Amino acid sequence: MPLRRPAKVPRDAVHHPLFARVYARLSVTADLKGGVAAHRAEMLAGLSGRVIEIGAGNGLNFAHYPAAVSEVVAIEPERTLRRLALQSAAHAEVPVDVVPGAAEALPVKSEAFDAAVASLVLCTVRNLPRALAEIRRVLRPGGELRFFEHVLAPQRAMATTQRVVDRTVWPLLFGGCHTSRDTLAAIEAAGFDVVTYRRLTIPEKGLQVPSSPCVLGVARRPQRAGE
Repeated sequence: MPLRRPAKVPRDAVHHPLFARVYARLSVTADLKGGVAAHRAEMLAGLSGRVIEIGAGNGLNFAHYPAAVSEVVAIEPERTLRRLALQSAAHAEVPVDVVPGAAEALPVKSEAFDAAVASLVLCTVRNLPRALAEIRRVLRPGGELRFFEHVLAPQRAMATTQRVVDRTVWPLLFGGCHTSRDTLAAIEAAGFDVVTYRRLTIPEKGLQVPSSPCVLGVARRPQRAGE
């Protein structure tokens, strides 16, 4: 297995035990009643080969990986969520190896994966450009980044609300989440080609909150010149 351990990254780079317990419950409810499970399945459809998942959380994506995936290396920095992810991995239909690590310093070799998955995690990383650079590093040329993320709202009023809460209470309450990041622009700035995407709102009906605007799509690391 192409793993490496960066010298400067602690095994528990993120520590949010209270949020982790709350998230573990809310995420299951969102999957079952909020339609999030269908978005996970859409994000992962058609994947094959070796996959790295960034910020696996409690492992809710694992059940949706198609059989053509030969291995998933699931990176999760938070101890409580990592323990739950290990339980989910035991019931997955594909091989899943859950390991500690930070998105900004992935403990794997370069160009080792056919695809990367970022699901409701890029809003929480401390350094988004660095995390995306790491994802690009570990993907083979032509490899895909599948993403499903909170994103800056296109509507001015909601975008203003997102920026206000991001500067005040939201990251403190929700494990470092920043709802106003322009994730699509960041993915392109990191050197990916965005192949396709669509915007969605969670939940589709009812009360909208700063984390409601989302984007789901596919980006690709370009092939090397001449390939």
